[in-house]
Amino acid sequence: MHRPVHLDPRSPFVLDTHELGRRAGSTRIVQRTVSAPADLGTDVIGIPEGADVELDLRLEAVMEGVLVTGSVRGRAIGECVRCLGEVVEDVDVTLAELYVYPERQAAATEAGDEDEDVRELQGDLIDLETALRDAVVPALPFQPLCREDCPGLCSECGAPLADDPDHSHETLDPRWAALGGLASQDDETKES
Repeated sequence: MHRPVHLDPRSPFVLDTHELGRRAGSTRIVQRTVSAPADLGTDVIGIPEGADVELDLRLEAVMEGVLVTGSVRGRAIGECVRCLGEVVEDVDVTLAELYVYPERQAAATEAGDEDEDVRELQGDLIDLETALRDAVVPALPFQPLCREDCPGLCSECGAPLADDPDHSHETLDPRWAALGGLASQDDETKES
């Protein structure tokens, strides 16, 4: 498990649990608006870097560490997979993450009960950014649409079909194309 050397307590994603002590049942409410980190999304949709993300969290001391629960809200912006138009999607996800005390993790590792996905407190600090990403990204639509019935783009010229529902191209069946050539030759002979 990769651990950062030192967390910056001034980071908006770092929460201080010092006032909880290690008294199981003690709680603290954290409500703040933070700027979205880079890459908070997928290739087609995400919360833009620097956009507001609202955190409404409850920190609770438990025997193993600190349980962080609550909600994360923001606005994701992306691209419709059918017409490439803009998609705006409100995001409201639940966050539930346990951060274990380092000595609890060390004891579990010694007992052979190591879990790669366990998040660990660093002193009294919690780094929320990875948990935030793990909650938000899977909640985003896999194939975002600007609207459910988006007709997409014309496969021939790329025109947005929503702008012109009657959009079409005259296409000849390739089996009849040779006859079309004969008809134009016939027209030329009649003219001369």
